[in-house]
Amino acid sequence: MNLATCRLSSLSLMQGTKLEMFENRLLKVYKHRSKQAQRQHVTCYRVYDHDLPEFPFSIELYGDKVYVAEYLRRHGMDEEEHEFWLNDCLDVISKVLSVSVEHIYVRQRRRMNHRSQQQYEKTGVQKEFFAVEESDLKFLVNLTDYVDTGLFPDHRITRQLVREHAACKRVLNLFCYTGSFSVYAAAGGAASVTSVDLSKTYLGWAEDNFALNHFTQKDKYHFVHADVKQYLKTLRENSFDLVIMDPPTFSNSKRMNDFLDIQRDHVELLNDVLAATTAAGIVYFSTNFTKFVLDAEKIKASSIKDITKATTPFDFEGKLKRWCFRITK
Repeated sequence: MNLATCRLSSLSLMQGTKLEMFENRLLKVYKHRSKQAQRQHVTCYRVYDHDLPEFPFSIELYGDKVYVAEYLRRHGMDEEEHEFWLNDCLDVISKVLSVSVEHIYVRQRRRMNHRSQQQYEKTGVQKEFFAVEESDLKFLVNLTDYVDTGLFPDHRITRQLVREHAACKRVLNLFCYTGSFSVYAAAGGAASVTSVDLSKTYLGWAEDNFALNHFTQKDKYHFVHADVKQYLKTLRENSFDLVIMDPPTFSNSKRMNDFLDIQRDHVELLNDVLAATTAAGIVYFSTNFTKFVLDAEKIKASSIKDITKATTPFDFEGKLKRWCFRITK
């Protein structure tokens, strides 16, 4: 037995107790959350989120597949040791969740910060899309090519709110990503749905989600490739009744005339949105910037309600890292 093999064997013995702790913790949270998911007929949800410092994972279920995001950190292992450790962790995840290792998708990601936009970065070219269901609607998910999957489980309740209030409304979805809010609005009977994003890739993904749910009326459903900050300046008064705005924390895309900083820019963005809505218009505004402070006094609205807690799903209780507001013109 050579030195490298001895070291790996020693590492395996040292990690054994910690892996047992990880297995016990994962089993505990999975039993609890799987029951909640079953009661609510939810098939896409988060099981585990960095519960133990030694195991910095986010683990999510998407139907019969598992998405594991490992947060990058200083773990003190070389590349071979880390791979050995990660494979042991995947074996535990496979065992507890009763999912074959072949159906577990792994990505590494750094912790999000104010200047990071990694959630929009492409990581590969495999293009493995598959459909999942949420609230009797279907969405295409990709666990191989992007750091994020195409469907954010933490906005499950917010999407349902949009569906419940969309009937006969002209709906605008800004920074629409893959259009999940837009699909919910269409399912709620919206008079029209306009989805705006700077990425042609995500707009195409959104159109595919509409087609998957048989929402194909081109006179009702519009997909606009534009810089949102500039697009808002072109809108007329009373153009929309219901608006969803879930922007990135920061963006400096070369396709933009200016960079976006949500703390700096949220007042201007929201006032431009409100100027384009009807008198009774509603705006659902969300941000993932954990240090965000809403400058309510400068926003030209009659009512601003923090609905972060009310829109927190069971699988994100105590771990949600976003804000959500219901703003009434």
